[in-house]
Amino acid sequence: MVAVDHVWKYFGDFPALRDVSLTVPRGACLALLGRNGAGKTTLLRILAGFSKPAKGTVTVAGAAPRDLAARAKVGYLGHGIAVWDELSAEENLRVFATLYGVDRAAIPVWLERVGLLRVREGLAREFSRGMRQRLAIARAFLHEPELLVLDEPFTSLDDRAIALLQNLLRDARARGASVIMSTHQLREALELASDVVLLKNGRVAHAGTRTQEMLDDPSWLYVRYGEG
Repeated sequence: MVAVDHVWKYFGDFPALRDVSLTVPRGACLALLGRNGAGKTTLLRILAGFSKPAKGTVTVAGAAPRDLAARAKVGYLGHGIAVWDELSAEENLRVFATLYGVDRAAIPVWLERVGLLRVREGLAREFSRGMRQRLAIARAFLHEPELLVLDEPFTSLDDRAIALLQNLLRDARARGASVIMSTHQLREALELASDVVLLKNGRVAHAGTRTQEMLDDPSWLYVRYGEG
């Protein structure tokens, strides 16, 4: 589903990503781990088509991430929630339904799934951060993407909403979608992950399947690679 081949990304003279290579099969869930500044958000923005690598190649379902064919297959939830404050919850999703050619009948279904149907006409600026995050989750899932790219998706969610998102991600994988998520909430991510990549100073320090050892001690990878 995703192939990253010898990718470099610079900000000025600083290499935020250094010769990164990885693959994500269809139906896999990759936990992208690393300390702040390791390059996680930079890589996710490249995968979502918001940024371009300086060197190397990236493909999503066989196409460049910035191609329309690839963008239509990606659901992105970034660090910033990025909902329109002056639109209602329903209007926010209506915009994306139009962009992706999704039947509007899907809008109340997703508002219900994220617990916002009763406030469908409420303006996003009046919502709590957790409610705005749930609206952004509905937006990312609305068009049933083949790849979900999630940057800190559990931020501001209470335990119930975290469980909801975990179930949505399991459902997405059950229909064949792939998931790439970056988060500091290790236990929640590792419970879902089939594979793990640890970035350290812009490089891949570890890549492999998620093991029971990681589940038993979520900090194990950080300690093992000198990040603890």
